[in-house]
Amino acid sequence: MKNLFLWLIIACSFFSLSLNAQSKFTISGTISEASSNETLIGVNIIFPEIQSGTTTNEYGFYSITLSEGTYKLAVSYLGFNTIVETVELTGDVVKNFSLTDTLESLDEVVITENIEKLNIKAPQMSVNKLSSTTIKEIPVVLGEADIIKAITLLPGVTTAGETASGFNVRGGAADQNLILLDEATIYNSSHLFGFFSVFNPDAIKDLKLYKGGIPARYGGRVSSVLDIYQKEGNSKEFHANGGIGIVSSRLLLEGPLEKDKGSFLLGGRSSYAHLFLPLFDLDNKAYFYDLNTKLSYKIDDNNNVYFSGYFGRDVFSIADTFENTYGNSVLNFRWNHLFSDKIFSNLSLIYSDYYYGLKLNFVEFDWNSGIQNFNLKYDFKHYLTNKIKLQYGLNSIYYAFNPGDIKPTVESSGINPFKLTQKYAFENAIYLDAEHKVSDKLSLSYGLRLSTFHRLGQDELNVYENDQAVVFNEDFQIYEKANPIDTETFDRSDVIERFVNLEPRASVAYQLNTVSSVKASYNRMTQYLHLLSNTNSPTPLDVWTPSGKYIKPQLLDQYAVGYFKEFNDSKYSLEVESFYKTIKNRIDYIDGADLVANNAIEQVVLNGKARAYGLEVLFRKNEGRFKGWLAYTLSKSEQQTEGRTSNEIGINNGNWYNTPYDKTHDISLTGSYDLNEKWKLNGNFLFQTGQPATFPNGQYQYNGVTVPSYNNRNADRLPVYHRLDISATYTAKPEKKSGLQSYWVFGIYNAYNRKNAASVSFSANQDTGANEANRLAIFGIIPSVSYNFKF
Repeated sequence: MKNLFLWLIIACSFFSLSLNAQSKFTISGTISEASSNETLIGVNIIFPEIQSGTTTNEYGFYSITLSEGTYKLAVSYLGFNTIVETVELTGDVVKNFSLTDTLESLDEVVITENIEKLNIKAPQMSVNKLSSTTIKEIPVVLGEADIIKAITLLPGVTTAGETASGFNVRGGAADQNLILLDEATIYNSSHLFGFFSVFNPDAIKDLKLYKGGIPARYGGRVSSVLDIYQKEGNSKEFHANGGIGIVSSRLLLEGPLEKDKGSFLLGGRSSYAHLFLPLFDLDNKAYFYDLNTKLSYKIDDNNNVYFSGYFGRDVFSIADTFENTYGNSVLNFRWNHLFSDKIFSNLSLIYSDYYYGLKLNFVEFDWNSGIQNFNLKYDFKHYLTNKIKLQYGLNSIYYAFNPGDIKPTVESSGINPFKLTQKYAFENAIYLDAEHKVSDKLSLSYGLRLSTFHRLGQDELNVYENDQAVVFNEDFQIYEKANPIDTETFDRSDVIERFVNLEPRASVAYQLNTVSSVKASYNRMTQYLHLLSNTNSPTPLDVWTPSGKYIKPQLLDQYAVGYFKEFNDSKYSLEVESFYKTIKNRIDYIDGADLVANNAIEQVVLNGKARAYGLEVLFRKNEGRFKGWLAYTLSKSEQQTEGRTSNEIGINNGNWYNTPYDKTHDISLTGSYDLNEKWKLNGNFLFQTGQPATFPNGQYQYNGVTVPSYNNRNADRLPVYHRLDISATYTAKPEKKSGLQSYWVFGIYNAYNRKNAASVSFSANQDTGANEANRLAIFGIIPSVSYNFKF
């Protein structure tokens, strides 16, 4: 693999040299914001006379090669003043730009990625980008701006419930989303069991959600990629901003380490509603805190280094009986280097950790579990010509899984220390991506990812007859755990199982005219990690496990086609996409599966398959006093686990059944209206098909005990979900552009007090003995107010 990668670099370099031998020259540089030196992502550099151009990458760098001559160049970015210059190319040129923001910059940013006309031409599809400004304007529960809640207003994105952790994309599970913060993996994206997300909007610079057409540089998940970059910090002067809300507050500080060369960013959030619980004679706790940090330094024109980190914790306890602590920790060191004006590189060393701790005082023991990884990434972006761009690189990840470690809190408790078998794995990948502009109307994107996964040695591994950890009891027609016939032990360096997968990617865009295009894409992706969870509860007590001898990697094939159109000089836009995807080796659970403290997970899971298909529509109004979008998704998400032999019935009798995140209809309407300079109104309305559930369809008596009988899996549904959220933003002094600037946000979540069902349970009435269905609703109407400031 290393030799292949080396030859790839050499071949690309020789090709680049051959192009330079012709009468072509390269203009390259970095584009940043004038007031802070913060680099800008996705800035358009356009040469209108020849209808050619490019955009800046994740670090603000651009490069384009043109024939010798004199050109007019335009640098444009939504919310900033456009720069127009004339450049003479008689040799390679390094040209950096600093953009100044317009007076209406905060009002004009909605979804920046899809507004520019270049996106009509680009082959990339199924991608959404939200600005931090838009996210802050969306009304949410308890008034805290939330990235995860914001992206669920986009087509194809939902949640499994009002307090559910994570999100679901195109009928996929929450664990099938790759969530990256400054390239580091985040394993749990929620605070307080889904009430908040772990991302501080003040610290976020750029956010992209890939639902399909995913570039080959991403791997390891089969549903989506949420790629988030933190701000670098202001290298010119010190600034601070923050907010004070009813249940939480936040503060972000940024400034220069060395003016125009180095900067720092430090942001923190914390909730404090638990401090008021003693006033109501409650001895419970539920709070979170997190910290974002980043250091950036420009060594010279060709080298930049970054050190970033995130640390977050949640604490939840009930009196003296139960205490739960969990959270993410990530560290990332990155080095940007320019080999030439055409080759940009980024080397990343990343550490990521997810920890879960549980203290049960009434049974006197502590439980902790988690997953750690160490990640080495080396990525290159190679600007061959103005028509061909390459991205290539390698990625190596070492995993350590701690399924559970139980320790008594009191020596006399009678509980012996018990540690589940730790697991280890090594994942490697090499990839090549190409963007190819074939003609003025036809553009292609294609790539290939080669991934390998090695399940490494562990202290003990069960051996089963016929390698079947689950057996079928034909007498009772049920699946049961198999008894091990032996155990094997391994050294850490041993390889228990290895997998090799080729993952091709391809997208095409054909421009019908200047304002419309059609696109299509295909993705093959592999996921080697599995999240074990057979409940829709928002609790983060979920255990990650690697693929191995008994659990195979998930394999995705996804197809998508779409139509894209802009109206009235991009004031309006329409996106229509249809997708179909299949997943092999999606794990399924036998009835009565016990996943907690199970040292032989393979005994309760079977390999099945899944599929999802649907239609997504997104209509946006991008400019004017009223801005917003209407999103609609019509989709189906199903799972099937057939019998392994003709004698077995499989799960759900081998029939397809709805996944817990299947939503037939999903409608969201989001809008903002500038009433005047001081007041801005925002609102969103959601309507969704009820979440699938399994309800009893009867009961019988056995030895005097009433036993319910159940319908097929997820054959029933909760009632439909809908709600209206509204908010108003008040800026007392909108003309003030320096010193202390502030504004108030007043919000109402669930304005008409809809009691949406989080679950439905069944029980017998104690007085009448009649069976009853009881609906549990988490939220009714919730008002909020927050004070926000910056200086």
